[in-house]
Amino acid sequence: MSAISLYAKPSPNFAQKLEASKSLLQSAAAQYAPLTQASSLGAEDMVISHLIVETGIASSIFVLDTRMLHAQTLALVGRLEAHYGVKVDVYQPDPEAAEKFVAEFGDDVMYKSLALRKACCHLRKMEPLERALAGKNGWITGLRREQSNARAEVHDVEQQSLVVKGETITRAKINPLADWTWGDVWHFIALNNVPYNPLHDEFFPSIGCAPCTRAVTLGEDFRSGRWWWEQETAKECGLHVAADGTHEAQEPPAFEPLSSIVPVKEIPA
Repeated sequence: MSAISLYAKPSPNFAQKLEASKSLLQSAAAQYAPLTQASSLGAEDMVISHLIVETGIASSIFVLDTRMLHAQTLALVGRLEAHYGVKVDVYQPDPEAAEKFVAEFGDDVMYKSLALRKACCHLRKMEPLERALAGKNGWITGLRREQSNARAEVHDVEQQSLVVKGETITRAKINPLADWTWGDVWHFIALNNVPYNPLHDEFFPSIGCAPCTRAVTLGEDFRSGRWWWEQETAKECGLHVAADGTHEAQEPPAFEPLSSIVPVKEIPA
């Protein structure tokens, strides 16, 4: 059974949600240029890439290739570029740092402790993320409130204060699908023939690095396939965690969180 046939069930007010998402993207592009989309190549992010092209806003698109992604995920970069006629920027971890990290801790480092798993995420995601966001005033994500308890308070726009090389900068984080349901996402994909990762057809609702992702079974939580060996409160990589996030308190990583987030309900058109 395909993910479309299984999940494509729109909310009664889907049309209004869609128009609000487009309006948010247009307003964000006007207010926070230069703008970029951080795409994980998951279903939500493929929807956002489609909306970026459809609305015609000025926004680049980038992907973090952690060097541990599924082959199906990496193949989607080329499919995205060909389908929409866009260029996707790909950022990878520093090869020397990654090699040294694996040599010291092993290929299975993510399973050894929460601190080491988060250090791996920092090396493969957080450091490349900062390179991808350098010079940008805003970034677009596919976060939805429905995804997990940790994301239940996601706002349409969040203002982030970050310290980069000793300098404090501010950057807007735009979440145009914040109030969309999983059914809304797949309804849009079905309506618009949006390309998507075939792993979604194999019961992978949330797809990250290959060693840290598994399929889910009926009744399991949406993100239960991510870092399934950890406690539920730990299941984030750091890209979308506030500095005072409760799940950071149990076992802090060996690096500092990057952001302090202040939510913004609306932005002016």
